[in-house]
Amino acid sequence: MWNQFFLLEEYTGPDTQYVGKLHTDQDKGDGNLKYILTGDGAGSLFIIDENTGDIHAAKKLDREEKSLYVLRAKAIDRKTGRQVEPESEFIIKIHDINDNEPKFTKDTYTASIPEMSGVGIIKTALPDMSRENREQYQVVIQAKDMGGQMGGLSGTTTVNITLTDVNNNPPRFPQSTYQFSSPESAPPGTPLGRIKANDPDVGENAETEYSISNGDGSDMFDIVTDKDTQEGIITVKKHLDFENKLLYTLRVEATNTHPDPRFLQLGPFRDTAFVKISVEDIDEPPVFSRPWYLIEVDEDAKEGNIIGQVVAQDPDITRNAIKYSVDRHTDLDRIFNIYSGNGSLFISKPLDREETPWHNITVIATEINNPRQSTQIPVFIRILDINDHAPEFAKYYETFVCENAKAGQLIQTVSAVDKDEPPQGHKFFFELVPEFAVHPNFSIVDNKDNTAGIMTRRNGYSRSKMSTYLLPIIIFDNDYPIQSSTGTLTIRVCACDSRGNMQSCNAEALLLPAGLSTGALVAILLCIIILLVLVVLFTALKRQRKKEPLIVSKDDVRDNIVTYNDEGGGEEDTQAFDIGTLRNPEAREESRMRRDVIPETIFQIRRTAPLWENIDVQDFIHRRLKENDSDPAAPPYDSLATYAYEGNDSIANSLSSLESLTTEGNQDYDYLSDWGPRFKKLADMYGGEDSDQD
Repeated sequence: MWNQFFLLEEYTGPDTQYVGKLHTDQDKGDGNLKYILTGDGAGSLFIIDENTGDIHAAKKLDREEKSLYVLRAKAIDRKTGRQVEPESEFIIKIHDINDNEPKFTKDTYTASIPEMSGVGIIKTALPDMSRENREQYQVVIQAKDMGGQMGGLSGTTTVNITLTDVNNNPPRFPQSTYQFSSPESAPPGTPLGRIKANDPDVGENAETEYSISNGDGSDMFDIVTDKDTQEGIITVKKHLDFENKLLYTLRVEATNTHPDPRFLQLGPFRDTAFVKISVEDIDEPPVFSRPWYLIEVDEDAKEGNIIGQVVAQDPDITRNAIKYSVDRHTDLDRIFNIYSGNGSLFISKPLDREETPWHNITVIATEINNPRQSTQIPVFIRILDINDHAPEFAKYYETFVCENAKAGQLIQTVSAVDKDEPPQGHKFFFELVPEFAVHPNFSIVDNKDNTAGIMTRRNGYSRSKMSTYLLPIIIFDNDYPIQSSTGTLTIRVCACDSRGNMQSCNAEALLLPAGLSTGALVAILLCIIILLVLVVLFTALKRQRKKEPLIVSKDDVRDNIVTYNDEGGGEEDTQAFDIGTLRNPEAREESRMRRDVIPETIFQIRRTAPLWENIDVQDFIHRRLKENDSDPAAPPYDSLATYAYEGNDSIANSLSSLESLTTEGNQDYDYLSDWGPRFKKLADMYGGEDSDQD
């Protein structure tokens, strides 16, 4: 085994370290052979004696750097230069010596181990080590070679050990009872306070969930968990009422959200505490019995009638008195009013459903002792319909009848409208006025669908005899009380073609013969112009004359003048003006038929007699004037109706000086002094000659 040599590392002797010797059988010792060494470290680390073949290590070797060297050796003849044997390879191995102490890969190690852990490579020296007592530890570890025998080397390192947390501690409240207060006006969601159950653990092991387990206020309050601080926040869940309950007691429970099953034997991981919440009283505004009110009232309700009531009260213990009022911004017309003491609503003005079917007003309830405390409530007032409007024609009808019309022909269909709204819908009936129920010219047929047809009753109509007919029609409704009105339909007589299409309705066109020449037409126009000039001259002359009084004497009574003379008696006559005479229906002027037209073409329209009692004089006169204007039986010329009334004679006689010139001699006014202080000034002015001279 010549091809393997061994050499100690780190040789420190005075001479070079001998490795080994190369030798060949061809060497006779005569110095003819030469040994040559090649390979790893040849010539630098390893040198060979070329004559003897001895190999030495020229330097100290370190096995930790290189533990194996491969070299090749050959022997050559010095004379010929040829190898006497084939080249051989051999190995030099470096023997290890204990020249290096153990070294750790890191100067400092950091390790963590769960608290309460068992045996490990690095294990706790004490059982159940608690992180809460001490979290950080530092350990120095020594490593020795040679199995720790004498002469061995050693190395050390430091290990920093951190005990990680486990959930081995339950949450605990620091106190058993907490006190909070809340005003009764606190809205839901208002936080009242915070409580916290302490847990020595950290991270998710310290996460705590709070809940209200029971108590008399579990439905009035709630508790939520602050995830950042692990506190329980108590909030208001429902509106509080001091007058209903002053104090609430809650039982609050804190529980770990991530319990560790390994430590459940340590006890329940939860804790409880009691929370007492006191409610503070505040002055609250009045509270109505309803959130809104709906009142229905008939439109014919009288002024002053009570239509409904609103009720409010002070929710506080003091029970302050309440006064009611109507917000006038919601009732600008002041139709409604309210009794401030009891909240009863009543009507101040008449109602009209057809004008305003709904009224939305606001009622205000205010504490008398504290006007700043007030509450508003909406009141919806619905006006119920009363049949107080009579039906009338739906529109103005332009009706005509052809001259060649036949009996039984429909010339117009009429309908009606009514401002009222009966719940069962409208139902109208049509008929002629009773005085002309059997009309010689026209008839009416009720179609039973709120319309009626106007029919002809004879054949042929003449524009020359009568160009227009007035047909009074009564329209009834079907509600209670039944309302009716009379509408007059104006029917014109027109010329029509064979198909019934209207061609002309002018009666004047019939007066001109069809064959008049142009000269005749010019002559007619000249005559008309001359007549107009004469009328203008006559009017101008008449204006220059002295205007005669309208009524010359009491005996000058004409058909178109109605006089009522009743002289009063002065200041002391309280019975001078007798309104009863004016209101007496018997004093009304009797209707007279017109004498300038055919009697059969004029029909007296039936009217409902007005209420003569309790009516204002001005309204009465206006009604009389309207009746005369719309009366088809009135004369075709202007007429004058006068209404003049005076009382009876006064016992004081006339005090006017207008008749003073007609009396003979001086008058004696001394009696004026006996009439009292009111006539003292007159007595001084007219009594005695001195005053006259002055």
